[in-house]
Amino acid sequence: MKSQVIDIHPHIISDDTGAYPHAPLGGKQSTWSKERPVTFPEFIAAMDAAGVDKAAIVQSSTCYGYDNSYLIDSVATLPNRVTGVGCVDVTAPGAPDVIRDVAGKGISGLRLFTGGSTMKVNVDWLDDPATYPAWEAAGELGLPLCVQSRPVALPIVDKLAKQFPQVKIVIDHLARAPVADGPPYKEAEVLFVLAERPNVYLKVTPRSFDQVLEGKASAETYFPRLVEVFGSDRMAFGSNYPSSEGTLPEIIARAKENLACLSDADRHNVLAGTAQRLYPALED
Repeated sequence: MKSQVIDIHPHIISDDTGAYPHAPLGGKQSTWSKERPVTFPEFIAAMDAAGVDKAAIVQSSTCYGYDNSYLIDSVATLPNRVTGVGCVDVTAPGAPDVIRDVAGKGISGLRLFTGGSTMKVNVDWLDDPATYPAWEAAGELGLPLCVQSRPVALPIVDKLAKQFPQVKIVIDHLARAPVADGPPYKEAEVLFVLAERPNVYLKVTPRSFDQVLEGKASAETYFPRLVEVFGSDRMAFGSNYPSSEGTLPEIIARAKENLACLSDADRHNVLAGTAQRLYPALED
């Protein structure tokens, strides 16, 4: 059966801190991972309840940092339904070897975390030449790189997308580009200009749904605008569960409600099709 919903941004947290000790980036664990952690078995049950067919689970870097052990061990138990998006220190001299190692263990992509709720956003290292071997390794292995940041990072993303055209770059949470001005969303031009780079993709999440409630923005005008600029085949949905509040069924229902303004074909791309092109491990 053709997949209808694929989630490319959930997180999992083990209840066994002995086997999987916490080592958050920046030294501060995220509030959500302490207050509403979801184990891998619990996430699979949530997927079933929400009607999520497959998922690319993102490393919980604000809990485990660069230790991808729990993610790797979890996806290995259900490789036909889930894959992993790991977190690696791309500034480290041995990063390419680490990337090759995790790529052989069920990791189909990587995420670059520049900061947020637990640490100050720092984008200075994104285009440090020390990271280039990691980008080259990701390109050779066909691993998409998700960039979690704010609009300040987008000019750097543009540069990297041009420098590494073989690497698919996914912008987490639409980089929270401003939308309160409403259509035609001139304030979001900092994001729109990246449409010129065919290897740049967008990740639509509950934070995107929150933003279209601001000012003159609306789901009915913003998401069609994104499709117009980028094409739905470069847009994919991620729940950010359980970092985003609410049950997974509630989050999926909200996604479908916000994307109801799109055509059936475009909505399918955002909810499933693009995910399968980004992560072939999730193909039907």
